[in-house]
Amino acid sequence: MIQKKNETLGTIMAVCGGICWGFSGCCGQFLFEAKGAKAPWLVSLRLLFAGLIMIAVGFSLHGRRNMDILKKKADTLRLLLFAFCGISLCQFTYFMAIEASNAGTATVLQYLSPVLILLVVCFREKRYPGWLELAAIFLSLLGTFVLGTHGNIHTFYITGNALFWGLAAAVSSVLYNMIPGSLILRYDIYQVLGFGMFFGGVLMCVLFRPWEYELIWDTETGAALISVIVIGTAVAFGLYLQGVSMIGPLKGSILASVEPLSAVIISVFWLGTSFAPADFLGFGMILGAVLMLTAAQGKMSDPI
Repeated sequence: MIQKKNETLGTIMAVCGGICWGFSGCCGQFLFEAKGAKAPWLVSLRLLFAGLIMIAVGFSLHGRRNMDILKKKADTLRLLLFAFCGISLCQFTYFMAIEASNAGTATVLQYLSPVLILLVVCFREKRYPGWLELAAIFLSLLGTFVLGTHGNIHTFYITGNALFWGLAAAVSSVLYNMIPGSLILRYDIYQVLGFGMFFGGVLMCVLFRPWEYELIWDTETGAALISVIVIGTAVAFGLYLQGVSMIGPLKGSILASVEPLSAVIISVFWLGTSFAPADFLGFGMILGAVLMLTAAQGKMSDPI
């Protein structure tokens, strides 16, 4: 009975974490459309202040040991590589995709990253994809085609700018997932993400000087910005990671697919974003490919 309650609670927490990520993307879309904000401004502030929040959480959990990740030169260099080429690039391309399209489309396109990771893994392991993996690759490509053209090769229903940044977000998400390497295994996630976000935020502030941007400042702007920083980072990661610790990473990765679904639903009902039936078909194909890869991963990890 207790085990079942823990699994139920873990599932709810993981789903809520994914919804928080989707809501964060929609808050970014709201700032772009209604308040005149720009992606470089938002990403700079999000990384900087979200990093500080996660570092504070790390200190509350580990005390002085939270600084251990900065004591070894090799770990520090990998952390900086992750900060600059991983998380900063990932966040920048993602919010640029939202600015060029909408939160739902950008989030779904970013979810092509598991397919790209599969290709990298197959290249490293010098093997061909399995039949389920091949089916997932085909389905993801077909979904991207349908999303961009609605099945008509002579017409594009998504701008070239939006498609470029969406695919760039998928590629940068691969870097975000692969660069940390063993850091994730040897240090707490709040240490890796906290310092990674903070250092990335410092770099973004130096490059883009967010204090020079002009936008509409009011209560709504402040609330949306706080939501992106707090709900989309500290709350989302806290809920999702705690949920995964209770239900396992395989089920957690499946439930993470609620992020693009929530981004689409919230953008429709809150921001009035319109999607054609072909858009939903493309979304479904891409998310279906992700679920197929998750199933393939589960089969490979099952004991013989």
